[in-house]
Amino acid sequence: MTTDLALSSSSAPLADATVKKAAVAAAAAPAAAAPVANGNHFEYVNDVHITGYEPLISPALLLHDTPVTNASRETIARARGEASAVVNGKSDRLLVVVGPCSIHNVEAALEYGARLKALIAKLPNLVVIMRAYFEKPRTTVGWKGLINDPDIDGSFQINRGLKLARNLLVQLTSQGIPVACEVLDTISPQYTSDLYSWGAIGARTTESQLHRELVSGLSMPIGFKNGTDGGLTVAIDAIRASSKPHAFMGVTAQGLAAIVKTTGNSDLHVVHRGGNGSTNYDAASIAHSRAELTKAIPQRHPSIMVDCSHGNSQKDFRKQALGVASVCEQLSAGETAITGVMIESNLVEGKQSEPKAGFSTAADLVYGQSITDGCVSWETTVELLTKLNNAVAARRHHHASSLNGSA
Repeated sequence: MTTDLALSSSSAPLADATVKKAAVAAAAAPAAAAPVANGNHFEYVNDVHITGYEPLISPALLLHDTPVTNASRETIARARGEASAVVNGKSDRLLVVVGPCSIHNVEAALEYGARLKALIAKLPNLVVIMRAYFEKPRTTVGWKGLINDPDIDGSFQINRGLKLARNLLVQLTSQGIPVACEVLDTISPQYTSDLYSWGAIGARTTESQLHRELVSGLSMPIGFKNGTDGGLTVAIDAIRASSKPHAFMGVTAQGLAAIVKTTGNSDLHVVHRGGNGSTNYDAASIAHSRAELTKAIPQRHPSIMVDCSHGNSQKDFRKQALGVASVCEQLSAGETAITGVMIESNLVEGKQSEPKAGFSTAADLVYGQSITDGCVSWETTVELLTKLNNAVAARRHHHASSLNGSA
């Protein structure tokens, strides 16, 4: 890149030739340097904190190398349609997004997906979508996910991470397993969003204008999480913003900068994730949000997904069962505003520390156990999803009884 320069006026001006000669020399020097020529300081103002650039594979090339299969398209289209019907109140099934907090081992993810597919067949009242999260927001620092650092060693082989992620998504969806993501940045969706059936905007980014604009153009249902303080206003504002058309700067499949124009996304809902030390999956919290949604967006079905992890589990993965129990009780009593549930689950319960340089590597990790947030075990997952499936049936029976009673 061309290096920009700023000249100080601390002493008498140099002759034009001297200035030009010094400027050329300065432009050729490393960005970290700040040379002095005859008392005149030449300070670099561009890329001061950048150590280098590496080529990034274009979205179009990755999509060409790892294309969507016909079976994959079928899975994605079906799941998107079913999820849309649920969040818009046109279906009385329950949307369940379940799976690992983050994926760091492709083989374990495929095994989890195979188990989930077999279980889905036994849960007709649920629309089940597997969490396939490759990017993780960090409060401070830490492993940012498979795409950013696939080898979990600080080498940041992002091109390799993108290829691994897309290949896994194609395998899962080709096997009939729909997948979900968190939309964390505004570039990676060009590489993988065609394979997702549902997406989340996290508590830290729900207020972001960039993410609201991006969501307005995504082709899948999206859930906006309440703020980290537990407040719902930011999520409601996000729905109102993302349902409208936008024009913003983006990147094309060829990797070129472009002006993106969108139509707005109508498949949006809020996600209760708790916050500020409190849970918000209880009946009172749901009723409050239902009223707020109805007031703010009266033309839309009040649609709430309960994230049983994060703030609602108070960082104890075992407490996800408490959230599920509360949701089941409310569903059985006829609550229609609860349209979804999220559960962090893995083959092995709990969590383990990520590898540390000089002490351990990815090969030392326990197979099927999270290296980010703690997750419930597969056995517990089966129990929780079975309870949710039964609760939806009970809600259906409750409404049928009410209709018969009023006839």
